[in-house]
Amino acid sequence: MPDAARSAAYDVLRAVRTDDAYANLVLPQVLAARNLDGRDAAFVTELAAGTLRGQGTYDAIIDHCVPKKPQARLRDVLRLGAHQLLAMRVPTHAAVSATVDLAKARTGPRSAALVNAVLRRIGERSLEEWVAALAPADETGRLALAHSHPDWVVETLGEAVGADELEALLAADNQPPRVTLVARPGLATLEELPGEATRWSPYGVVAEGGDPGAIPAVRDGRAGVQDEGSQLVALALAEAPLDGRDERWLDACAGPGGKAALIQALADQRGVTMLAAERQSHRAELVRRAGVRRVVVADGTRPPYVEGTFDRILVDAPCSGLGALRRRPESRWRRRPADIDSLVPLQKSLLASALDVVRPGGLVLYATCSPVLAETRDVVAPILDREDVELVPIEWEIPDSDGPIPGTRQLWPHRHQTDAMFLALLRRSEK
Repeated sequence: MPDAARSAAYDVLRAVRTDDAYANLVLPQVLAARNLDGRDAAFVTELAAGTLRGQGTYDAIIDHCVPKKPQARLRDVLRLGAHQLLAMRVPTHAAVSATVDLAKARTGPRSAALVNAVLRRIGERSLEEWVAALAPADETGRLALAHSHPDWVVETLGEAVGADELEALLAADNQPPRVTLVARPGLATLEELPGEATRWSPYGVVAEGGDPGAIPAVRDGRAGVQDEGSQLVALALAEAPLDGRDERWLDACAGPGGKAALIQALADQRGVTMLAAERQSHRAELVRRAGVRRVVVADGTRPPYVEGTFDRILVDAPCSGLGALRRRPESRWRRRPADIDSLVPLQKSLLASALDVVRPGGLVLYATCSPVLAETRDVVAPILDREDVELVPIEWEIPDSDGPIPGTRQLWPHRHQTDAMFLALLRRSEK
């Protein structure tokens, strides 16, 4: 029988492959179902997430070592074995033996000999030696193989960050993200959260480890797990100087609710009414569970609000998510260039609609968890041609965060250890 930890990691990969599941969401369910915690849970987490991050590199190595391409279930087993051999401190004999047991249980006893032979061949070289042996001659192909990103993602990220920093960004995408917590103001304090304070968010803590759900403030909903970049988006909306009325705030694309919950807490401290909108009803329910009191199911491209209703609006637009590949490693394999082509019109429509329902003098913050220029610069630049829209520079003391349009901001995993959040603050003028 395969050991429980490797079997659990296989179940995560299978759910990602067959159900389009997100690893970071399905992983806790698998761990709970198998009653795994402590070191076993940490092993499963690294094995499953690390295998997904390295999938492109491992597939190239596997395909080099097998006579014909393996079927999906067998490929998942071989990927898990390759990650143990090439990127984890698992002794070769243990990695091979345990993966062979997994293969027998999940793909049938006939696969055992093949898995044993392929993994022993993979173990003859280090990861660096395999990359050197198999790397294509072109730079894009080399980076794609070395850092396990699709070629088109390498090219797209390179356009955004520049050639000098591209490899550092790709390497950062493969680093396990730190667990960052947020103490929602007025509900929890930093002292309740174990860890080191974040560098720029006054409400964040980098957790020391363990299960965040075991922390009382997190369990009670007074704190949550939230990347520092996402915290900074909420703060950028709330702290921007605003003349005149400041009574009604809107999160126009609120699901699943992390930013909305922080905005709610900030609004409560000022006596401001905060509304969260989400087009999909099941995601709207997640926003309610995050602690947001006023939630509506509404399409942000056709907002059911009177023009000029709101003073501040967040448009955290649906995007490719290529800025969050540390936390969602499977996204790099799911996304296609056509996805960006379909998202950009939606992003433009959401931004234009928000500017129609914010009051004259009010603010709209456009944010994406993507540095892709088509989703950032190319969405914001055209809207600035409107006579009633002006860009408001975001003033903060975060180094190396200038965005692709002067006055906008761009965070980066390799520079700031956050998701690659883009922010542009716009004011609807009084004209």
